[in-house]
Amino acid sequence: MKLEIFFDYTCPFCLRGHEYLLEVLPEFPEVQVVWRPCEAHPRPERHGPHSDLCARGLYVARELGADLAEYNRRMYQAAQAGRLNIEDAHALAGLMDGLLDPAAFSEALRAGAYEAELAANNRATWEEHGFDAVPSLALNGRKLPAEPGLGLRKDSIRDFLEAAGA
Repeated sequence: MKLEIFFDYTCPFCLRGHEYLLEVLPEFPEVQVVWRPCEAHPRPERHGPHSDLCARGLYVARELGADLAEYNRRMYQAAQAGRLNIEDAHALAGLMDGLLDPAAFSEALRAGAYEAELAANNRATWEEHGFDAVPSLALNGRKLPAEPGLGLRKDSIRDFLEAAGA
């Protein structure tokens, strides 16, 4: 069973929801997570740093065989600490030491890799599923939307997975 999680690295509620999901997942070993990074505020709007490079980088990391849990940890930390320009491919590549080839990562991002996947994630999040906020989940035709200003609760995630037949 494939559980889609729609999230933005700059969203503190997404980080907490991500952590809750990872805590609950061992109870549902048949569930495979499909990470669907999106942008809470896609360009050209100006709402603080944009996370499009972080989001596209997830796909680059997957392509390069990196540990996606560690990639996500590093991107959340970079996006939320505010000390790194997450709109700079070279700066993000500096976080990849020991995880994947930083030069290949930076080159892929600068070349526009996975722009179509990010656009599809944005459409799926905001238009197709009609979510109002992230993180939000989808599984077997069911949805668990984030509560605006709150995100997801651990017990809600567990209840959702049980109700979806996971």
